[in-house]
Amino acid sequence: MESLEFIQEILRHLDYFWVTVLMAIESSFIPFPSEIVIPPAAWRAANGELNVLLVVLFATIGCNIGALVNYYLAKYLGRPVVYRFAESRVGRLCLLSREKVERAEAYFQKNGAISTLVGRLIPGIRQLISIPAGMAGMPLGPFLLYTTIGAGAWNVVLAALGYFLGANQELLIAYSKTIGLSIAGIVVVILIGLYFVKRRRTSLQK
Repeated sequence: MESLEFIQEILRHLDYFWVTVLMAIESSFIPFPSEIVIPPAAWRAANGELNVLLVVLFATIGCNIGALVNYYLAKYLGRPVVYRFAESRVGRLCLLSREKVERAEAYFQKNGAISTLVGRLIPGIRQLISIPAGMAGMPLGPFLLYTTIGAGAWNVVLAALGYFLGANQELLIAYSKTIGLSIAGIVVVILIGLYFVKRRRTSLQK
């Protein structure tokens, strides 16, 4: 109860430091919804207490920190340990399960490195997509680039919703999921288009 009151107190007095910390937690394997962090901070920006661009910046920095925690833990602990943790009591307390990790790993294997970008916009995948990236030994540079773009896009969506909708949680969650999936779809279409353009150019050069 005291910990819940402590979190509520933090959310009532959000600043850039706590936005960074909470988004780092949210982006790791610890369950913490970004919808209760960025929109209230953006709403404070709309009231002149914060700067909305800095809210997005520090939220994205926090996301990268949390993603790196997942990435390095998965990379150095390895697949068997990751799955044992997901099935453990502590893992269940973190709302992890073998099925969730398997779903994230399957998504990564199907879509490759770019899934660290697109996956950041998909509910149920976004917090865990760093784990299969670490297990697969994805190079750090591309991992950080794609994570930053994907997390940044998601944070922009939430900040915009919070800036204009305020603290209406039901609307925020409904719109954020719809817009996030829409952005993910647009990114996929663009990437497919670029792939075929590149393939066509290569065939013309031969």
